[in-house]
Amino acid sequence: MTQLFPLNPAMAATDLPPVMEARRWIEGVSFPADRPLINVSQAAPVDLPPLGLRQAIADAALNDPNAHLYGPVLGLPELRAEIATQWSRAYDGIITAQNTAITQGCNQAFCAVLSTLAGAGDEVILPCPWYFNHKMWLDMAGITTVPLSSGPDLIPTAAAAEALITPKTKAIVLVTPNNPGGVEYPAQTLTDFRDLARRHGLVLIVDETYRDFHSQTGRPHDLFTQSDWGEGFVQLYSFSKAYRLTGHRVGSIVASQARLAEVEKFLDTVAICPNQLGQIAALWGMRNLGPWVAQQRTEILARRDAMIAGFAALPDWTLLGCGAYFAYVNHPFDLPSVEVCKAAVTQASILMLRGSMFQPATSPAGQTQIRIAFANIDRDGIAEFFTRLAKFHP
Repeated sequence: MTQLFPLNPAMAATDLPPVMEARRWIEGVSFPADRPLINVSQAAPVDLPPLGLRQAIADAALNDPNAHLYGPVLGLPELRAEIATQWSRAYDGIITAQNTAITQGCNQAFCAVLSTLAGAGDEVILPCPWYFNHKMWLDMAGITTVPLSSGPDLIPTAAAAEALITPKTKAIVLVTPNNPGGVEYPAQTLTDFRDLARRHGLVLIVDETYRDFHSQTGRPHDLFTQSDWGEGFVQLYSFSKAYRLTGHRVGSIVASQARLAEVEKFLDTVAICPNQLGQIAALWGMRNLGPWVAQQRTEILARRDAMIAGFAALPDWTLLGCGAYFAYVNHPFDLPSVEVCKAAVTQASILMLRGSMFQPATSPAGQTQIRIAFANIDRDGIAEFFTRLAKFHP
């Protein structure tokens, strides 16, 4: 590859996109007709959105002139208001439309928020295994990632995080239900981290992209219940999973008005406004697809149960966490996870992600771990997955 000059050293030090790396493992590989590829590498729905949602998008594209114009930088007022109403009810809190902003997907939400609170040389605490795009953005921005071990249950503790705080620390980032671990953080864990952040003047960022597939009913935490919740707490969300809108790029931020005033600067610079058709789709989904999303949640939970049962029958594999879209496991082989995953492509027609994508480069744990995103395989597909995995020996 030709070397670039000049090149931002922070960009040069950032890992290549992991999902793109995994896709290169299957380039040129021919899969037998009786053993087609099972792709459990990416947590993105591949099925189409419901017909009614697609019709709403088509109608807006054909008949709404505003759908093709710039809109407000922080998003459509109607969508912001709908989030405020539904979130206030779901979390037993007071959230206003002025506390919400719409972004081009949840990754942009993360980048926008981090840009308002940390710069080169600052530190942000990430539990590991971490969501690799969070780590990539911190690297590109010159922000130091401070790894927080999650322990054998993959649930980090505020006490362990407190020992990592320095004068340069600006934020702590949590993802629940977790990507890649699949675990759901207990409400008390989130409360402990909120209290920790407040004691030290930090911002707690909670990414709830997979909130719609939580196994528990009722509010998952009490972070919005205090009237001053906006002091040091920011929530991120994605509409991609619940409504199958990955290609439309719609996410959200819920934060204080003061924080969003700074976020607006970032968004105006990088996107000017969120995708109009995607916002229209998200709003239609919020107003019309509640029962349908509930059915999708039931199906995902059934697939989770099938994954748990499948690994219980494979005692050499260790299931570390399972929930939302993910199973996170220790493999039983005396090989690094990248070699195990590459061998699984050619020997079992299975595409998974190596655990070293979710851990510091020096972490031994990453060499034994694998992430499996099971949301795109039904229960028959899961059964076939375990049939192949039981025979797999790289």
